Amino acid sequence: KTKYSKLIFRKSDAVPEDLHQMVQESFLALREHNCFFQDLVRIKGKDFLTPVSRILIGNPGCTYKYLNTRLFTVPWPAESHDIKYCSPQIRDACKALMRLNDYLHIETVKALQGQNLFENKEIKDTSVIDRKQSFATSLTEQGSVSKDQSSVCVSEDDRSLKSRTSYNLTLLNYMDPLQMLYLKQEPYFGMGSMAVSWHHDENLVERSAVAVYSYSCEDSSVQESNEQELKGRDPAVWHVGLKVAWDIETPGLAVPLHQGDIYLMLDDLNVTHQHCVLAGLSPRFSSTHRAADSSRGTLEYIFGQCELALQNLQTDSDSMVLSLKSLEAAVVKQVEEIHNEVEFEWLRQFWFQGKRYLKCTDWWLKPMAKLEEFWRKLEIMTSLVLSEVRKEQQIEEQRNETISCFLLLLKERQKLRKEWTAR
Repeated sequence: KTKYSKLIFRKSDAVPEDLHQMVQESFLALREHNCFFQDLVRIKGKDFLTPVSRILIGNPGCTYKYLNTRLFTVPWPAESHDIKYCSPQIRDACKALMRLNDYLHIETVKALQGQNLFENKEIKDTSVIDRKQSFATSLTEQGSVSKDQSSVCVSEDDRSLKSRTSYNLTLLNYMDPLQMLYLKQEPYFGMGSMAVSWHHDENLVERSAVAVYSYSCEDSSVQESNEQELKGRDPAVWHVGLKVAWDIETPGLAVPLHQGDIYLMLDDLNVTHQHCVLAGLSPRFSSTHRAADSSRGTLEYIFGQCELALQNLQTDSDSMVLSLKSLEAAVVKQVEEIHNEVEFEWLRQFWFQGKRYLKCTDWWLKPMAKLEEFWRKLEIMTSLVLSEVRKEQQIEEQRNETISCFLLLLKERQKLRKEWTAR
């Protein structure tokens, strides 16, 4: 109640039956179409394949980055976008997951509002007890309680609540533990085999919630063990594990997950705590809904950056010769930083792993072709900077400043190109 109060757990019977059916059928359809992929992630300069297979589904043009790997959404249906899916089953699966996303958004808002009411009631109850104990001190104590709690318990405005609960994508996970040769053991509490090690979810809106729908394909061959014979968790059953971050003194928590169970990690729980996934014996799917930080992760953003960079490129109306409007160090630096971002955060990330999603839809091909066009113009701009700084008529101080910042970014580009080539 004190250490894990922001974890909300819901049994499967609390979820509408027709939603269960739609979502579980969508999981199986995506697996049947081979739409789950192991990601090659980069940790401390080394590449590792994730034991869990994944697919990202969400708002068109949205991406999600974790462990130096950018995933590109298979878009769920959106009225303003023309999305062609490779099969009707994949389209239906994306539609079902969008419906689940809407349901979880509503449930999360309710849970947060309920928690705020509970916290406010606790504060009121505390101040009543204080008044009974000592009328003389109650006035000051009541005042200090109200003041201390005002930062966390003020009623949130709708905009803040919306940004923290508006899930723009879901990362779907699938794993069959019996197909894995080796799973790491949980190191602190002896919780058993881990499908996913202790971690915080990355790249999220600050203090945003995470909602998870779990579906383990339990059948008669995988029976739960007799609880009396066990010390700790049942190894046949999947669990979510939680612990207070950087704290192994406070007992960890392992919550069993069955078909259709849901859990919500509210407010700052993802920051103050770490979570892991403890493997059972049967194959398991999960749909993990997130409010991904889209400030630098959408097509709208990166196209805007490209347009900003190209403001420094001009074409002579007579000769059609291209030239730069400014050679100021700050302008050159901004353009070359955008150049690197387009190449290494988008184009190389997409063609490295994103093309796998062509099994689901070709939606990303057009925007990537547009980004490549932008990149070609940025390459021309780099060449123009080089030719301009070679000219003698440049003011030496300005020339040196431009060359200095320009070289740093060119060296970074060269280093990253070597790394990507090696990968």
